[in-house]
Amino acid sequence: MTAKSVVVLDYGSGNVRSAQRALARVGAEAVITSDFDEALSADGLLVPGVGAFAACMDGLKAVKGDRIIGRRLAGGRPVLGICVGMQILFARGVEHGIETEGCDEWPGTVEPLRAPVVPHMGWNTVDPAEGTRLFAGLPGDARYYFVHSYGVRNWELSPIEQLRPPLVTWAEHGEPFVAAVENGPLSATQFHPEKSGDAGAALLKNWIDTL
Repeated sequence: MTAKSVVVLDYGSGNVRSAQRALARVGAEAVITSDFDEALSADGLLVPGVGAFAACMDGLKAVKGDRIIGRRLAGGRPVLGICVGMQILFARGVEHGIETEGCDEWPGTVEPLRAPVVPHMGWNTVDPAEGTRLFAGLPGDARYYFVHSYGVRNWELSPIEQLRPPLVTWAEHGEPFVAAVENGPLSATQFHPEKSGDAGAALLKNWIDTL
């Protein structure tokens, strides 16, 4: 059986090497590149992200990553966003009072977490959505590694999504926030599966199996 090809999008943000190693661990043929055509043609595209929302969007646009994501999704080709790579898929991000437009694949705002301790750093459980494929076979007490000060605290359904709502997985730090989303070919996690040990590897394997 031929290994699935996955491009880890290199746009100057994210732990691309650790993501590549984690994907190789679960049997994918992973390459790190910002090449437009290669990113379009791969079986899967992983969009990492670390740091500020605005900086990530600038980097993404510099390599036409927003167009790559849009083109892939228009053709039903899978995309997985991780951490800020998930956040930039939403309509907007607000940091230090400044609003930045995201990729707008989902409505909603990335905003500061309201919790006694920020950033939310370390291991946490999640409440997987019913019918999830990402978390299939994983125990309910599995823990995943988070590092973030911002998140999506309210899920806003578009009129189309009201007919076929995405699968939204929640976690809690001070208050509930979106920990993962599955929406046709587009999936994302706020936590880092590549840093989440066996549970993270199992999740990545589940995603690879959908390609």
